[in-house]
Amino acid sequence: MTVSSDLPPDPSTVPSTDPSTGGAAGAPGAVLPLRPELAGLEPYGAPQLDVPVLLNVNENPYAPSEQVVADVAAAVAQAARGLNRYPDRDFADLRADLAAYLLAESGVALTPAQVWAANGSNEIMLHVLQAFGGPGRTALSFAPTYSMYPEYARDTSTRWVVGRRAEDFTLDPEHARATIAEHAPSVVLLASPNNPTGTALPAATVRAVLDAAARVPGGCVVVVDEAYGEFRRAGTPSALELLAEHPHLAVSRTMSKAFGLAGARVGYLAAAPALVDALRVVRLPYHLSAVTQAVARAALAHAPELMAQVGSLRDERDALVAWLRGRGFEAADSDANFVLFGRFDDRDAVWQGLLDRGVLVRVTGPEGWLRVSVGTPAETAAFTDALVEVTGR
Repeated sequence: MTVSSDLPPDPSTVPSTDPSTGGAAGAPGAVLPLRPELAGLEPYGAPQLDVPVLLNVNENPYAPSEQVVADVAAAVAQAARGLNRYPDRDFADLRADLAAYLLAESGVALTPAQVWAANGSNEIMLHVLQAFGGPGRTALSFAPTYSMYPEYARDTSTRWVVGRRAEDFTLDPEHARATIAEHAPSVVLLASPNNPTGTALPAATVRAVLDAAARVPGGCVVVVDEAYGEFRRAGTPSALELLAEHPHLAVSRTMSKAFGLAGARVGYLAAAPALVDALRVVRLPYHLSAVTQAVARAALAHAPELMAQVGSLRDERDALVAWLRGRGFEAADSDANFVLFGRFDDRDAVWQGLLDRGVLVRVTGPEGWLRVSVGTPAETAAFTDALVEVTGR
């Protein structure tokens, strides 16, 4: 059985197209002027299935504590008293809180003017492409990498180009330099740790990309996507440390992963004030609701407690990599809260076998590989037991 990593759209909400009219079936002559590059495409999204063990979208498996829940609820209640008014469209207090958090987490001092936030790091990336991409411009990354990047380019009519990562998923600096020189992109997107491989980039590689980007005629913004940055292993630097030297660098983060706040949809970015100001031009008015701001600030007040979970997830990840390799599987080195593992002649069959046993992982990455999120010890045990049953290893 061949299984797609994404579910098909709901047929009750997505009209079919009648090729004879160009319109929706059942509505002759109702032509919709859909952009040609969107024709036939399905919405992005991982499967959302009701199974006991959900390890497919890299969520933090630990729910907020009761104290965090209580403080978030109190903050939302306070915000609700002013919902008749628009929120602070530049969310100065939240930006100050995020800057304070990054100082504690990475040791990098930033001003609120160097921080931006949006509804998830997805919207942050869209802001970047709206400001610096567009028709006649190019965005570049190195595959395999996050599958949403080409969609951001598509949605902003930006040409999309990919170089290649090495067999071990690292990025060769000379290949990066040559690819940037060849295509002269206006935006380079680097995920570190990379999704779906978990690979973190050494500072020397990021510097090589930044140096090559600085030579692009007309300028080039480099975004280092650190959505999983808090999970990096000891000694792995953050690109935040390079911000002071490189005004064309932006580093994006999210509260969805380490903070366990995926349901709140809060992403943010650190960069030079001039770069942040460019994003303010393209953002929608009042794009970050008062409720979202309140939730994020309440969670940030509990950062030490929430970050305490990160250490246990790192340990669980490293133990899982060792277990997979001990059983004869390949497992990529990971600085994230997931592991890419394989290789399988029929990964779809393995995916289905795990699903039949109540464990949902992700079909993604190069052919033959699967990705599993790091769960609780009980969830990891359920995954490893199911994998042994499915593969016989």
